[in-house]
Amino acid sequence: MSGNSAEKASLFADVELGLGTWSWGDKFFWGYGNGYNDADIEEAFKASMNAGIKFFDTAEVYGSGRSEMMLGKFVRESGKQLKVASKFMPYPWRLSRNSLPKALHASLSRLGLESVDLYQIHWPYPPITLETWMEMMVDVYQKGLIKNVGISNCDRSQMQRCHDALVREGVRLASNQVEYNLLNRKVEKNGLLNHCKELGVTLIAYSPMAMGMLTGKYSSSNPPTGIRARRYSSRYLERVQPLLDALKRIGASEGGKTSSQVALNWLICKGAVPIPGAKNVRQAEQNAGVMGWRLKEEEVALLDDLSDKVNG
Repeated sequence: MSGNSAEKASLFADVELGLGTWSWGDKFFWGYGNGYNDADIEEAFKASMNAGIKFFDTAEVYGSGRSEMMLGKFVRESGKQLKVASKFMPYPWRLSRNSLPKALHASLSRLGLESVDLYQIHWPYPPITLETWMEMMVDVYQKGLIKNVGISNCDRSQMQRCHDALVREGVRLASNQVEYNLLNRKVEKNGLLNHCKELGVTLIAYSPMAMGMLTGKYSSSNPPTGIRARRYSSRYLERVQPLLDALKRIGASEGGKTSSQVALNWLICKGAVPIPGAKNVRQAEQNAGVMGWRLKEEEVALLDDLSDKVNG
């Protein structure tokens, strides 16, 4: 187990920030093709890579495989040693023991890679147990098709079960990818974040800017439209405003950082690896401005307090 533990540690040893690729090719939620295209995405990738981002997260379901295809092409053409993560979706009809390796081979084919640095169970869906999925993960790990095992959207007990199942086979659990941001701090309140630290599991934070709500772009007078409007209403955004004001003030005091950069840095200070998305160069460059500095303890404490008041 010691050999794999070293590999697991090295995966995130030099990673402050990653890049999430959910929006790459996704028409339904993100409107791919309407306002951004393949060329914009390629430029976002290059800007991220050139700024020092090494970890890129995708999934077989993102853009119905298009995200994997684009990411794989960009990584191969870059000629650099980048870290690629993807995910397996445990659909209820995926019942055979061959379902995970079959899906992995399809992902590797789309990516054009011989292995991925991290392979994750996307959701802890029944009817197949997490222990069974972990057995399949161990098999593809031992065959060298994946370098690390991860999970996503798992609570404390589910994570512990996955951890225990892997340890029995001499493999360590590398990560748990969950939603985590200043508007959703469940992982702090329910103990998941601390449990990750106790087990040596890296917490990867998706939706780190609450689907754009922490960028300063939206307000009670300018709420989001579409699917996001159901979750973030004008009334809710009224409660968020003091937090948004604080993000802006802190950013100004930190040498002109944006609200988004402060929100992402807050996550890094908490010990998480945030994976914001980027659909264009501007977003990619803004993400990269999060690295190389840290919020002061009193700034983190202030944001904690204002965040608690939003959802209190």
